[in-house]
Amino acid sequence: MTSNTRVVVIGAGLAGVRLARRLGELGGSALVVGEEEHRPYNRVLLAEVLAGRYEPEVISLPAPPELVRARVAGIDRLARTVRCADGTEIAYDTLVLATGSNPVLPPLRGLFSPDHELPEGVHAFRTMDDCLGLSKAVRPGVRAVVVGGGLLGVSAARALAVRGAQVVLAQQAERLMERQLDPNASKLVLRHLRDLGVEVHTECRVRDVRCLGGAVRSVELADGYALDADLVVLACGVRPRAGLAKEAGLAVHKGVLVDDELRTSDPHIRAVGDCAQHDGTVYGLAAPALEQADVLAELLAGDANGRYTGTRSLTRLTLTGRNDPTGPAPSGLAPFDLAAFGETEPRPGDDVVQLTDATRGTYRKVVVRDDRLVGGVLVGELGTVGALARAWEGAEPLPADGAPLLHLLTNDGGS
Repeated sequence: MTSNTRVVVIGAGLAGVRLARRLGELGGSALVVGEEEHRPYNRVLLAEVLAGRYEPEVISLPAPPELVRARVAGIDRLARTVRCADGTEIAYDTLVLATGSNPVLPPLRGLFSPDHELPEGVHAFRTMDDCLGLSKAVRPGVRAVVVGGGLLGVSAARALAVRGAQVVLAQQAERLMERQLDPNASKLVLRHLRDLGVEVHTECRVRDVRCLGGAVRSVELADGYALDADLVVLACGVRPRAGLAKEAGLAVHKGVLVDDELRTSDPHIRAVGDCAQHDGTVYGLAAPALEQADVLAELLAGDANGRYTGTRSLTRLTLTGRNDPTGPAPSGLAPFDLAAFGETEPRPGDDVVQLTDATRGTYRKVVVRDDRLVGGVLVGELGTVGALARAWEGAEPLPADGAPLLHLLTNDGGS
């Protein structure tokens, strides 16, 4: 990369900040444009801030040397400039879209006011502002309904419960975290939430938000049952934030389409992180976003052989059940961890090895196909996750006698 090549990154999240840092380490530089007023932060840990375990500054990321706080309103591909909402323009040689994703807001009756604002007490859970708003509103005894039982909904419900809220979680699917976990692991997550006092309803669709005086008062389910609510948290997933790209005429499907060099349909514009769609996949997880940022930094620094070929992603969630990580867990609860990677449900002909300890609330399962580890899920104790993930990522054939695989499942020194 020549010294006069100007790289501009739109987005100051994990991917954008990582790209700027890695590029600096490789002798380059990037101007990062972020619209949030807060210092860049690790979005993955927002639930720990909501739970009161961390102060906001604890999850801050190192700020890029060149950081502009502005909202980007448009991209002029012909002039190679970025237009900000305040009227300023920023020129680029290479533009990187790291715009992340937006929360999915379900089409519930009563959800939006005439001016398209959420009613008082109804919150998305995606940004630091969302988190701080919820933190101010939650107090012991407050009635909270979490809509969505995926990774984000489970995290939010746990965080609110350890703050003393009376939490009801409404999940449309038949079990919790159905995209990441198998049925046995989902049951352990359910048990953990119920031990924290969370009331969980699965196969349950929310159809209506009822308000009085502009503030939420209850949530109505599809069967007509009403849940009283002082707070409602919408945790219904996310979708790529690709509006800028689409308006600029770039190829967009679910996300911004990129090739193995993370190049969009415009050779001067790249995309990384939650907004990018590579080889048909939008990952929406931290690990792929960071890996894409690292690959792109090397490409922009002049590595002609750099390629992004996809990420074998590990999902990991810690449900500590604690306000103070150094103090005792409420009601005697021990920390609760889970991890999932690859394909957690076997296909016909696959081999499955699993170990369950109902007393300790632990569960370990791996799926083997053609002598290769293709996926696994661990709940309760993650001492083996490092060794298992390495075996999975390496995609090397496993020894035929199966003993080393059992050793991976039981050797807690593997992390």
